Amino acid sequence: METLVQGAVAEALRSGGDEAIRLYVAACAERMAPLFVGLRAGEPGREADLDFYAESVRDLWHADRPLAGAAEGVRRLERFQELQPNEEGITGVADTYAFFAALCLRYAMLAHGSGSVDDAVSCGHTALTAMGMLDQNVPGARFLAEEQGLQSLLPSGDAWRLWDASVVAGRERFRAVVGRLPCQECS
Repeated sequence: METLVQGAVAEALRSGGDEAIRLYVAACAERMAPLFVGLRAGEPGREADLDFYAESVRDLWHADRPLAGAAEGVRRLERFQELQPNEEGITGVADTYAFFAALCLRYAMLAHGSGSVDDAVSCGHTALTAMGMLDQNVPGARFLAEEQGLQSLLPSGDAWRLWDASVVAGRERFRAVVGRLPCQECS
């Protein structure tokens, strides 16, 4: 599988060790979190999923140790409706970006728990794919380039700066996606 993750980023993950991998996936998941939490907020019966998602992203920032219960968390996440097979495919704007956010978290949890560079690269690839799609649908957007730049912040190792930049980027993505929602998806 060809990946959008830059070679230098993948190499930094390989040479950076488990903590670098954990910071990288935490940041990717943080940037994608508003696309799940914001787009699914208020949906009946999803309160536990929203809480689990938010808690999981928060827990990913503990980069000094593997995520406790990562395997069980991944199994729980895989039961989310966004990750269930669907014969009709994903067609709605909100559903599309919530899917990418759930998939990104899945790979982040796998990588955080195992230290797998391949899972970390898949996490980054998922975020890049979603941002490439958003660029195609929002005139003048540069979310893909921004995501590539944020993914390359990893080698600095400055977790606070990485978290702050990720929160800001996540909010901007959410605003852009909400701007694309047809009125019936807004309510």
